[in-house]
Amino acid sequence: MNFQIKKFVDLFRFIKLMEIQGNIHSIESCGTVDGPGIRFVIFMQGCPMRCLYCHNPDTWQVRENQTMSVEDILNQYDGVKEFAKGGITVTGGEPLLQIDFITALFKSAKEKNIHTALDTSGILFNPKDTSKIDLLMEYTDLVLLDIKHIDDNEHKKLTGHSNKNILAFAKYLSDMSIPIWLRHVVVPTITYNKKYLTKLGQFMGELKNIKALDVLSYHDMAIPKYKELGIKYPLENIPPLTKEEALTARKYILEGLKDSLN
Repeated sequence: MNFQIKKFVDLFRFIKLMEIQGNIHSIESCGTVDGPGIRFVIFMQGCPMRCLYCHNPDTWQVRENQTMSVEDILNQYDGVKEFAKGGITVTGGEPLLQIDFITALFKSAKEKNIHTALDTSGILFNPKDTSKIDLLMEYTDLVLLDIKHIDDNEHKKLTGHSNKNILAFAKYLSDMSIPIWLRHVVVPTITYNKKYLTKLGQFMGELKNIKALDVLSYHDMAIPKYKELGIKYPLENIPPLTKEEALTARKYILEGLKDSLN
């Protein structure tokens, strides 16, 4: 009887989830840099962080841009699924602001055997209450985890928030055996630093589920967006990272990883 009641409660919960509308910023039908293969990429509206190098300031506010249901999104995916065979990636903004909607979307996607990837900073992870994230992870094949800065004080300067829950989220994913693609934006004078990059690699060595490392070069192509929105661009005097610097940054991270495994 108790088992039957639980099944009923779970069914009722998901019926309610399916009724939720998502606040969507935009959709990219055939993305190539947001997970394995060519993917259907959904950009969610809203983000609590204010990263100095953010290239999507138009996603910051938790406001209604366009609302879509899970069915709306999957119907749109069906129209391009022959091209976007890699699956669905949800990014932002910060998608975990709309965790109930993402859970309903991923559950429905898995019922159709669609690969699911979550691109998140993990900033909203709460180690004291993982009930909602536990449920989401049941339907998540891959997490693209953006670690903004490995040093907590520097992370606060860069984003306005501590990185403690983010690093706790990485360890949670490791414990749950959820595959991670770790992503790190390398910015001259901020994260392009041998000490910090080596420390990041050492932290990676503590995790057992890293499947890939994306070293992302800082660029300033978002400057026109900031001007259009009437926002001062915080890093206007910082030059883009060169290809050579990106290779060096990757080398430092991998050296730290190697050291931690020895």
